[in-house]
Amino acid sequence: MELLDAALVNWSRAQFALTAMYHWIFVPLTLGLAVIMAIMESIYLKTGDEKWKNVAKFWMTLFGINFAIGVATGIIMEFQFGTNWSNYSWFVGDIFGAPLAIEGILAFFMEATFISVMFFGWNKVSKKFHLAATWLTALGATLSALWILIANAWMQYPIGMEFNPDTVRNEMVDFWAVVLSPIAINKFLHTIVSSWVVGALFVVGISGWFLIKKREVDFAIKSLWVGAIFGLVSSVLIIWTGDGSAYHVSQRQPMKLAAMEGLYEGQKNADLLAFAVLNPEKTYNDSIEPYIMSVKVPIPGLLSFLGYRDFEAFVPGIKDIIEGGYETSEGTALSFEERKERGKMAQTALDEYKKAMSIKDTSNALIHKKILRENYAHFGYGYLSKPEDIIPNIPLVFYSFHIMVGLGMYFLALFALLLFMLYRRKMEKAYWLSYAALFTIPLGYVASQVGWIVAEMGRQPWAIQDVLPLQAAISGISVESVKITVFLFAALFTALLIAEVRIMTKQVKKGPETDQP
Repeated sequence: MELLDAALVNWSRAQFALTAMYHWIFVPLTLGLAVIMAIMESIYLKTGDEKWKNVAKFWMTLFGINFAIGVATGIIMEFQFGTNWSNYSWFVGDIFGAPLAIEGILAFFMEATFISVMFFGWNKVSKKFHLAATWLTALGATLSALWILIANAWMQYPIGMEFNPDTVRNEMVDFWAVVLSPIAINKFLHTIVSSWVVGALFVVGISGWFLIKKREVDFAIKSLWVGAIFGLVSSVLIIWTGDGSAYHVSQRQPMKLAAMEGLYEGQKNADLLAFAVLNPEKTYNDSIEPYIMSVKVPIPGLLSFLGYRDFEAFVPGIKDIIEGGYETSEGTALSFEERKERGKMAQTALDEYKKAMSIKDTSNALIHKKILRENYAHFGYGYLSKPEDIIPNIPLVFYSFHIMVGLGMYFLALFALLLFMLYRRKMEKAYWLSYAALFTIPLGYVASQVGWIVAEMGRQPWAIQDVLPLQAAISGISVESVKITVFLFAALFTALLIAEVRIMTKQVKKGPETDQP
């Protein structure tokens, strides 16, 4: 597999990052609002109160606007696997394509089918059938995310596959291993729950705006109750799923965990940082202090416990991962140089296998095939040249992780305070809290975006962990063509975002009505 120009790699990454980040502006709100509006309609069916129907229809309208615009960015993102990442698609398309195909055939069509009943069936189907359509729309959106996240989790932890040297492709041998991978399950739960938090923040923020304007007060209070309870439950759940994420990262992507904590040298009984300022002069193989200042969580060994369920466990740092020699559950860790050597052995064995097969030398082909299989776990290292190649952007991953965690704690406190004020019946006069809820809406999106930065930037340089680096995954196209599409997509997505904000703002100002479509 030919290595291509670094500029092409960087521009292709920029294009995909641009598309993914814009797409992820729309997705969390879709996932969060879908469940919230279904809960509101369930309350309407149980109580028979028409006011709850109007509440549900208002948020349903905002859901529809967001859903329609979000679809466009998602379609463009999937096309990029064929246009910009064709080597990747060829190498693992048999595996990666399966969950994406299921997402399109099953989940997306399920979503599209029931969303029409949800919007246009209020006076055409029974109340129970309409509620079922609303919940099935929410389920369809969630299942759509499930299959996409299964595909993404497989990139982080490739499992259930076997490399076929005859086709030079990875082929799926265990579908359920891919689907039920512990990383896939945890990634799905963590992503869905974080989207619920974004949806809850949106609802309480918009409801706060109505209270500030002294409009639709009853509607706002009803929405606040649902949004705050749903948000508080989601915030508690995200602590649980976040703990699972930390554990799986420590087991399968130790370099990502080291970057998240700015940990250059491994420690036993390692402490968890609450906050720190990184030293920009620090490199992995010098004696410079890694932090200009730091504040640790006052629980000794907490990082060791979160990563390995043992307060005394050794947590490898960046230097340890590069130099190897520490003990893991699978044996002694190999150094970068050892993995690079084994990666080159695997690549050489593949070349020799193909040569042997071309002249029908079966005995030699089997020897080289065995060498390839024994060293395939290190295949991607054969493309790398120096230890620094496996170190992600430490400041970006470190600060993104700590911003995400800090905002998560703030959201938990906000939802709890909102519920307290609602319970005390003081929310209508607590304008400061309504303003806080309103201005927290963008922070929900910030937390969601930096979470993905941690997940994706933390595993660099890998398109597929340990198997395929980015420079071997891209298409052999011109840099100029990629640059042009980056700027075109930036303009298009920005226009879509502006359109969404304007339409949403207009709808919010209009307020809930009984005759909404």
